[in-house]
Amino acid sequence: MLEQPAFGRRLRQLRQQRGKSQVELTGPGMSATYLSRLESGSRRPTERSVAYLAERLGVPAESFAQQPEDSLTDAVASVAALSDRELGAEAASILVEALAAADDADPLMRWHALAQLARCQEALGDFSGQREALERLNELSDELDRPALQVRARLPLARCARNLGDAKAARTAVRQVLATSEEHGVRVPASDLVRSKLVLASAEAELGDLAEAARIVDELRDAPEGAGGALCAEVLWTAATVSSRQGNHARAFAFLLDALGALDSRDDLLLWIRLRLAAASLSMQSVPLRLAEAESFLDSVEPLVKVTGPLRHWHELLFLKAKLAYHQGDLDRAAELTVQAEGGVQLLTYRDQMRFKVLCGVLDLKAGDQDASRRLRELAAEVETVNMPDLAAEVWRTVAEGSL
Repeated sequence: MLEQPAFGRRLRQLRQQRGKSQVELTGPGMSATYLSRLESGSRRPTERSVAYLAERLGVPAESFAQQPEDSLTDAVASVAALSDRELGAEAASILVEALAAADDADPLMRWHALAQLARCQEALGDFSGQREALERLNELSDELDRPALQVRARLPLARCARNLGDAKAARTAVRQVLATSEEHGVRVPASDLVRSKLVLASAEAELGDLAEAARIVDELRDAPEGAGGALCAEVLWTAATVSSRQGNHARAFAFLLDALGALDSRDDLLLWIRLRLAAASLSMQSVPLRLAEAESFLDSVEPLVKVTGPLRHWHELLFLKAKLAYHQGDLDRAAELTVQAEGGVQLLTYRDQMRFKVLCGVLDLKAGDQDASRRLRELAAEVETVNMPDLAAEVWRTVAEGSL
């Protein structure tokens, strides 16, 4: 017979597997209080109580000599062993089911399970689901009162909030990371620290504090040599983003070209793809438009996107190809591509979701849909409410041009 607390966990597992409540197991010689204490591990079982429980559950008494299965630990171990490319809906489902069946699991193991679940949802492009998992992860980190866990939970939450267009939440999360790590002396890897500051710069730019965003980026760009490869490319990409928000598309394009030159596809293939998608997008925001460059960037990544990386990259590619076709005057092709991309719009960042909806609205307007003008104005008004002034200006400009 197992000793406590393993006996209590095994008892609870057997009871739940047979769909019985504690009340259904109580009776002469087994009070609700005693049963509850057995399950919690605070009372040692007797041979008589084991025989009674075995009979009520319909299992051999030897069942209480078996260690309880720890499906949550198994699930975390199996998913943690997967590379980012191998993560998918099946891995997320395994974790969701294990978490639901392990309400009484060790809090630290639940923390790891939620962290892996958030990782799966990020790979799937399910930013809303990722945020829900990360918010639960942050609540658990606070309950455990472990500064190191709080830092590790808030870092991905900041990135997720940025992808969802919630710049305020992203900024708050990064500031909490920096404050907690400084106050409690939490050692944050240098790469994570740089990436958290990049998220902060992006958030400040979204919220209109371009001077602070530029200061953060300049500070990171002036850091000592050695942070080459992917991290260097990410710094330059953020510098391009800030310059774009400032309206300096030429400078932004130059930064992106530097980022492309700093990264080899063998360093980080997904980042290599994302940078080219970003360069194509920026090419179609520049004045004058850089349509030849945009087409070249999209052509260079299309074969890889078909077979590599998260599904959201494929839908982002379709959206950008639709936008390119629109600028090239091929409205039928643009409309065809938007239909193909529509099924995965929810995988795009908030900014690109709004751009996609605007493009669809403009195409509808040009096709003779008189109600499209009203929908476009509503979209522009919606963007104004989320503190993204440059995106709002871009949307209004597109609405005005599309109405001509």
